[in-house]
Amino acid sequence: MRARAEIDLGALRANVRALRARAPRAQLMAVVKADAYGHGMLPCARAALEAGADWLGTATPQEALALRAAGIGARLLCWLWTPGGPWREAIEADIDVSVGGMWALDEVLDAARASGRTARIQLKADTGLGRGGCQPADWPELVGAAVAAEAGGLADVTGIWSHFACADEPGHPSIAGQQDRFDEAIAYAEKAGLSPEVRHIANSPAVLTLPGTQYDLIRPGVAVYGISPVPQVGTAADFGLRPVMTLSARLGLVKHVPAGHGVSYGHHYVTPSETTLGLVPLGYADGVPRHASGKGPVLVGGRLRRVAGRIAMDQFVVDLEGDELLPGAEAVLFGPGDRGEPTAEDWARAADTIAYEIVTRIGSRVDRVYVNEEPDEQQSTSSEPNVQ
Repeated sequence: MRARAEIDLGALRANVRALRARAPRAQLMAVVKADAYGHGMLPCARAALEAGADWLGTATPQEALALRAAGIGARLLCWLWTPGGPWREAIEADIDVSVGGMWALDEVLDAARASGRTARIQLKADTGLGRGGCQPADWPELVGAAVAAEAGGLADVTGIWSHFACADEPGHPSIAGQQDRFDEAIAYAEKAGLSPEVRHIANSPAVLTLPGTQYDLIRPGVAVYGISPVPQVGTAADFGLRPVMTLSARLGLVKHVPAGHGVSYGHHYVTPSETTLGLVPLGYADGVPRHASGKGPVLVGGRLRRVAGRIAMDQFVVDLEGDELLPGAEAVLFGPGDRGEPTAEDWARAADTIAYEIVTRIGSRVDRVYVNEEPDEQQSTSSEPNVQ
């Protein structure tokens, strides 16, 4: 196998249990959007449910419909609005749909009429992020229309929710302001006659650092996959989490070169002495960030090394510094970090990005290999997960 992303479903289940323990009175929605942050949506969704997740969250309705098509019967919420989306299909599949404005509500209600079913909707309030969601000035109109839709049997408002802008910056002044506006949005909606089943705003950093934001449901995403959303506060291990993905490849070539030999495009790396080079058959087409050229850490032959020169589309080079390794030797780009290998956070620092991006961008040319697929019966919190 040229390269593999090993996905430890046992670690994922343990992460879900650890996150549930932080909010024992709240339901838990495991976010599996973007192919479960690059880990594989269906296996990860099933593992999360086995560990006791109550809901699954997706960005697109297509992702949610794919879960239904795979036989997953758990509660689902999708939130990325697209005009002309498959809203009738979502309603017929009992998927909760996020609504953040009158245009969205009108389209969902049209789909409900066409299907003859009641739409399950969750109203999203823009409390300060400035992306999706309803602005405070427009909230009364949206709530009033939702109350009327409930009275007419067209909609069931199952939730009210929002999303933090700066929860990954503990102490940021916007956090308290957003929570205040969220409380105001909830109070207005409930006074108008809505009785949402769940109210939620806590994403991964809020789950880990802001216990006062749990409400009825927590909505962890990247933390499910064992990545700290606040590395400046604590590592995954500090929060009782374990990284789920280990990315590795086999050296495709090993060769001796003289001193002064340029390496890869642009010759940004020149060998300082006679040495041995190893070719790693992964590149930016596989999601390895080009911005980490010359900096990305790799564990090869029991030693931590750096990418030598530019990362190309399909490959990059490491300087083995004279070590006599053979083609086929393992090169580990990142993993949990307990065997001396780098972590996704190490690569994020090398590429000046966030660890979310490092794991999510790993492409389809890299085989996903799932380990610990069967749950430990003694550890599973859901003896009958809602998976068909």
